[in-house]
Amino acid sequence: MDENLEITKRRNTFYIGLVLLFVVFLGRLAQLQLLYQDVYGKKSEENSIRQIVRDPLRGNIYDRNGKLIVDNRPSYTVTITPAEFHTQTIPYLSDILSLDPELILERFKKGKLYNRFTPIKIKRDIDFRTLSILEENRGKLAGVDYLIETKRFYPTDARAPHLFGYTNEVSDLQLSEMPDEYRLGDVIGATGLEARYERVLRGRKGFDFITVNARGQMLGPFNEGRSDIQSREGNDLFLALDADLQAFAESLLNGKQGAIVAIDPQDGGVLALASKPDFDLSLFGSVTPHDLWSALNNDPSKPLFNRATMTRYPPGSTFKMVLATSALQEGVINTSWSINCKGAFQFGNKVFKDLHVHGPTNIVEAIQRSCNVFFYQLMLKNGFERWTRYGKELGFGSPTGIDLFEENSGLLPSGEFFDRIYGEGKWTEGYLISLAIGQGEVGVSPLQMACHVATFSNNGIYYTPRVVQKILEKETGASHSLPIQARKLNISPHTLSIIRDGMYRCVNVLGGTGSAAKIQGVTVAGKTGTAQNPHGKDHSWFIGFAPFERPQIAICVLIENAGFGGAIAAPIAGLCMEKYLFRSLLQYKEAAPIANKENTSLKNIQ
Repeated sequence: MDENLEITKRRNTFYIGLVLLFVVFLGRLAQLQLLYQDVYGKKSEENSIRQIVRDPLRGNIYDRNGKLIVDNRPSYTVTITPAEFHTQTIPYLSDILSLDPELILERFKKGKLYNRFTPIKIKRDIDFRTLSILEENRGKLAGVDYLIETKRFYPTDARAPHLFGYTNEVSDLQLSEMPDEYRLGDVIGATGLEARYERVLRGRKGFDFITVNARGQMLGPFNEGRSDIQSREGNDLFLALDADLQAFAESLLNGKQGAIVAIDPQDGGVLALASKPDFDLSLFGSVTPHDLWSALNNDPSKPLFNRATMTRYPPGSTFKMVLATSALQEGVINTSWSINCKGAFQFGNKVFKDLHVHGPTNIVEAIQRSCNVFFYQLMLKNGFERWTRYGKELGFGSPTGIDLFEENSGLLPSGEFFDRIYGEGKWTEGYLISLAIGQGEVGVSPLQMACHVATFSNNGIYYTPRVVQKILEKETGASHSLPIQARKLNISPHTLSIIRDGMYRCVNVLGGTGSAAKIQGVTVAGKTGTAQNPHGKDHSWFIGFAPFERPQIAICVLIENAGFGGAIAAPIAGLCMEKYLFRSLLQYKEAAPIANKENTSLKNIQ
């Protein structure tokens, strides 16, 4: 009897436990279904619905004449879905793609942490043969697929890598900073216009939602495709750039180190911005090969360095007009004031030399002949403070504000700067004499010098240089012109007229140093410069504009370690101005010696 009672108690305890367990499970089920439906229902749906990202077409880029200069073309990209991929197939996949197995494994692990159901891009721009092999072996490569993306294509002869810039795969840091805008494997503008106008060019992603079963097999569109989100193409950029002039300027720089910057003096639009040596943008897709990146970074000629905007070299005699403007505008001198140049100037126990004996020389003749002795003495008469003040007025010592991220502000010395560098009271007027002719501590970029000469060409209006003129919205067709930024300099028409007269004589009057920039049928004005270089041969400069009466182009040419500005930079500037104004070269026979064996034939460019 006691034994039966014990059995009954155990049975009842078991039933009570079973009921309690059922109640707990039922309660938990009700909690999940009723209280946490929003959270877990969504997760369940995510596991049964795959989101396929549709990358938008990146916006095109056109030049000032409507010529397409940056386009898109189809490109095949291999992906792996971590939830379906088997790591034992990595060696086989590595052989097919000629890809490091460690890289595939690294991408797999990163993708698994990010979202194991999202396809991860492991190699872009594969050829059709590789794609065919993948298709033939699809059964052996679970989780491996491909998608069609786009890659930048450059259909003209204008390379302009420093200007156009390139795209690259978004970094881990960028992903952490912009998690709602970019996903692992996305492409982002890295340099140049691609980076500066990333938000304009990139467009908006689209999403297709596909129903999948427990094995990850696709069953068809979710909700019959009604939930899909269409991608939106990026907007187009229309530049001030002249693609033909850009290509021509690049050809004249082949085999040299230097830069050419041309500007429309009527609005600040950048007509050309060339820097050499450069690199081939087509080699940059989205993931830059390590060996390519290493080779470019370690190249002693620094092809990645934008010499048009990032250099900080002494401008030589092209900077003399800053001192001339300061002295004329402040009434320190007038056109009657002159000096007798004997080919050298002694200050204290040091002799500062000139290239020639110029004899009696006034301000106009000093600009024409580039008389150093005149400007040595003028600097002492004018004073440091005025020189610095007008240098700032003319845009030196600060960025120009061009719509690119890569720009050097240069260096415009002041009394405070010298106090900081040399110690208060420890520098003398002798330190100023080199500044008078654009030597010493002063440093500028070709872009700054192009803006400088453009200001003299248009009678004292400083336009902020701009590459992009307008943006075209793909979705609406609306066109938005970007604002022109300008400021009128505090320099009188009389002062500007004197400076312009000196620049005119520099090119067009016997004894001028810039006669090699002459163009048949057009009046050119300009100024040469030969900047001393302690590390080698002098740098060659020329700045100028044309036509003199109604300027349409202002230009700066810098050739590193090339010698006299009048002999090297001036004829190159003349050719560029002629090419832009006439769309061809009228003086091919005279121009031919400038081309070297690495140059594109000038005859073919006409």
